[in-house]
Amino acid sequence: MQEENEPNERRKDRVLYRRRLHRQTRRGGAEPHSGKLPRGEQDPNLLVGYDSKDDAAVYRITDDLALVQTVDFFPPMVDDPYTFGQIAAANALSDVYAMGGEVKTALNLVCFPESMDLNVLGEILRGGAEKVAEAGGILAGGHSIADTGVKYGLSVTGLVDPHCLTANDTGRPGDQLILTKALGVGLICTANRVGEAAPEQMEAAIRSMTTLNKTAAEIAQRYEVHAATDVTGFSFLGHLHEMMGGRLSCVVNARAVPVLPGAWEAADACLYTAAGQRNRNHTGPFVRFENVPFPMEEILFDPQTSGGLLLAAAPQKAEALAQELRAAGLPAAIVGEIRDAQPTEITVKY
Repeated sequence: MQEENEPNERRKDRVLYRRRLHRQTRRGGAEPHSGKLPRGEQDPNLLVGYDSKDDAAVYRITDDLALVQTVDFFPPMVDDPYTFGQIAAANALSDVYAMGGEVKTALNLVCFPESMDLNVLGEILRGGAEKVAEAGGILAGGHSIADTGVKYGLSVTGLVDPHCLTANDTGRPGDQLILTKALGVGLICTANRVGEAAPEQMEAAIRSMTTLNKTAAEIAQRYEVHAATDVTGFSFLGHLHEMMGGRLSCVVNARAVPVLPGAWEAADACLYTAAGQRNRNHTGPFVRFENVPFPMEEILFDPQTSGGLLLAAAPQKAEALAQELRAAGLPAAIVGEIRDAQPTEITVKY
């Protein structure tokens, strides 16, 4: 931001924005459900809904067409409002890509203090609108409420052929696990808040968070992919646990996992997040680490914002898929393999 030429009032609002963002606790994803949610009558056309731990709801319209619906919003994790808008939008759009769908429309969801300069909100919305357009969707409206802190996100609708739907728990033994983005954005954002992240490290994290999963999804559709999810607040291991669905196990090669520069150092300095510790408490009982350094454990539990896709690809073409993803500029890697159910669900080796 170019603040030196701004009027004093607008500069004060930017300072207020930053102070409020640092007071807000970044949840890093929804908490695991502890109670039963109310449900309506069962509908055979609801292909993915309450009974799933999947990324979005899917409702069949015809034999060859289904709606994909998702929603996500959260408080800022970066100082710049425009960048925050881009990240929040990319994060919300990602669920449609994880289901194998195509983005069609989006609605803004805004919580914003009445006392804050609307130019800040305008920058957030500008960032979000640009990402919706990049996704090929149409921003069709939205809703806002007055709140004590800033929050932003999208409700997104997409389309998918039900025959090409990629749920998150339909992987098969032998499938290769491919991760399309590097991990560590939660750790780097935490380090940045206390002045411990180098500018180039934060810039790399922002580039990752503002990159849509559109290209990765389009490439994956050309291969035999049995399951997919996007890695967000529950962490790599949390989403991997959901992919196993209680009927599979997997082995992860931690050395192959792409990691953003600075994440290891932040974890080693104990600059991890409360959300990361909740992820460890929730998923840790399903994981066995074999000679894995503590910083790498923290990276695997780190809550991601606008993280990459985690794909379960048929083994015959998995390497070709990973190579095409890398050729497109993504730091994709084969990071593990799905196996039949074992006493330990997830084994991480180093």
